[in-house]
Amino acid sequence: MPLSRRKFLASSVAFLTAVSVSGSAFARKVFSSRGVAIRGFDTVAYFTVGKPVKGKPSLKTKWNGSTWQFSSQENLDKFKANPAKYAPAYGGYCAWAVSQGYTASTIPQAWDIKNGKLYLNYDLNIRKRWRKNIPANIKKGNANWPRIKAGL
Repeated sequence: MPLSRRKFLASSVAFLTAVSVSGSAFARKVFSSRGVAIRGFDTVAYFTVGKPVKGKPSLKTKWNGSTWQFSSQENLDKFKANPAKYAPAYGGYCAWAVSQGYTASTIPQAWDIKNGKLYLNYDLNIRKRWRKNIPANIKKGNANWPRIKAGL
């Protein structure tokens, strides 16, 4: 039975609205793997120990749409008191990619702290590119991030 043009348009609008709403429900402002930020590594440890440390699933909190895991209760408490201080820049997406105008996943081992902020990168080779001019990359990343974040 053929659909009238009006019914077709109405059902198309309803479908697109449903897809748009359901798609935005899954959008994340924080890069996560299976809902866990930084692939389960302790974001506070980068600042306190100076290296990536795997978090424990039993020491976790929800923040900004993702689960964050920690290696100690002390680190969990520090994060809860000031998550913006410890959360990686650009929602944990690759800092180099954001400086270039797009997003990419990250690995916990490709990291830097500059001016009190944690920056993660896609891999160790991309981190080499990032390190060639960190101040310029941060400037470009900061300029690009609001537009990119709005599209997530």
